[in-house]
Amino acid sequence: MRLGDEYVGDVMKLLDIYRKMRSDIAEIENVMEETIRSEHAILTEASMHLLKAGGKRIRPIFVLLSGKFGNGHRDRLIQVAASLELIHMASLVHDDVIDDARTRRGQPTVKSKWDNRVAMYTGDYLFAKALHLITKIPNPRIHQILSRALVQMTIGEIEQIRLFFEPSQTIRDYLLRIRRKTALLIAVSCQLGALAAGADHRSSNMLYRYGYNVGMAFQITDDLLDINGTEKQLGKPPGSDVRQGNITLPVILALKEKHLQRDLLNELQKIQESDGAEDTSRFIDIVRSSQGVQKAEMIAKQYVDKAVNAIQPLRWSQAHHDLTEIAAQIIERNY
Repeated sequence: MRLGDEYVGDVMKLLDIYRKMRSDIAEIENVMEETIRSEHAILTEASMHLLKAGGKRIRPIFVLLSGKFGNGHRDRLIQVAASLELIHMASLVHDDVIDDARTRRGQPTVKSKWDNRVAMYTGDYLFAKALHLITKIPNPRIHQILSRALVQMTIGEIEQIRLFFEPSQTIRDYLLRIRRKTALLIAVSCQLGALAAGADHRSSNMLYRYGYNVGMAFQITDDLLDINGTEKQLGKPPGSDVRQGNITLPVILALKEKHLQRDLLNELQKIQESDGAEDTSRFIDIVRSSQGVQKAEMIAKQYVDKAVNAIQPLRWSQAHHDLTEIAAQIIERNY
């Protein structure tokens, strides 16, 4: 993860991609806002609180860029993008309840501003509104792909809970979990963007593989940032993952180093017994001193390479270039 002028250049490239799509993104935001408005004041207020907190909106970007490989249908792309971002938002509300998170993106979470009950029903409401929105697109294949993805996402959430504070989990356990929790929705964003725009199945399948691999790299990078980042960068304190019981890839890799194992396990036990109240700085320092961070970065890079290769056969276009740029930069970010 680079810093300085080189990193600023990468940020500017990403901002250029966002700027090109600002009118589409603005319309997606408007559709999302219109969709979540309800006659019930608390549901509207809680949903709007989450919407206005912002976010990377990376899934809508993937929908829009993948749609360039089809024949247009801009209105459908806007609907797909808004629906998938609402699903992502819903999953965040539920995650914050499970993780007992007080802040997200530097703002109070729905559960901390209201309570767990309001947060859970707000998440359910957002899921329902997202599904209602996407059913306006008369394509059963889109509905089937999304429904299967939601089932897998739910399994991923349950698996994460099952493996809380479990130091013996394997790299395979971790990769399968993040595939379901993160990579799948990004993969589907690319696939459904292509299908909604009328792209052929071959192209949509290539874009799915691109999205899957980018999504894996994206989540590994998020987990690395939780070790290496600052509260200002993350919008939440570093070490949040281990406080919540999430054993991530750099930690799994660090635990394989015999000379660090005992200290890591002792620190992990302290954090677990304190219900996350224990200071995690010692734990993070040990992980940083291991080869776990570097090895995790290498694995993220391998997923990026796979993503770029997945769309290599597609016709060259500005969208192809932008997708390649995003893949390359996804592991260079510090936010």
